[in-house]
Amino acid sequence: MHNGRVIMIVGNGDVPEGVGATIDAADLVVRFNDCRSVGKGGGRTDIVAVCNTGRPALAMLGGGRWKTSAPVRQAREIWSVRAATRFAAMRAALAATHPDLDDFCDDYTDGFESFARATARKHRVIEAETHDRLERDLARFSPSPFVAPSSGLVVIADILSGFASSEDHVVLAGFGHVGWQWHPFAAERRYVDSLAAQGRLRRLPPFTSSDLPQGA
Repeated sequence: MHNGRVIMIVGNGDVPEGVGATIDAADLVVRFNDCRSVGKGGGRTDIVAVCNTGRPALAMLGGGRWKTSAPVRQAREIWSVRAATRFAAMRAALAATHPDLDDFCDDYTDGFESFARATARKHRVIEAETHDRLERDLARFSPSPFVAPSSGLVVIADILSGFASSEDHVVLAGFGHVGWQWHPFAAERRYVDSLAAQGRLRRLPPFTSSDLPQGA
């Protein structure tokens, strides 16, 4: 039996057939927003990390379907990925460079906090310092112009910067590093590959469930 936890971070990208049981067997499973990974990517959900600004946040809080979905009902914690003060500070510059993103910095953190409180679960906001440190790290991988790193990458950086202990095993699934044009996905892929090369995390696949340490 290992001492650390298996922390599974499951993005909303493609998850291959046959990995659901491995994901569900982890000690902690983090999913994102509407948790599209549920299904082929198993069902267990301990933490839902949400984009708490702009249109995605408004959609999650506005319709009711997100709040009553199975993974959200199961989750013990809601994490707001974006530090409101940092994104508020971006508003003026974005108005000049990306006028179509006029609602990108609209902050709905209070809505997620209220929802978490009303449903007796923990709400956590990832600190601005995590974003700052991540963007400095990403600069080494020559990103093309971007607005913000993806929520998935912010959560990876946050977990590796202190949430996970040195004995924990951080495993990724469902990260294709493609999507919205203003996330620096090519640089994000290179950054994650460098973390894997350093042994700080692993991707699922290419290894099988038998390669993972078994349960705490």
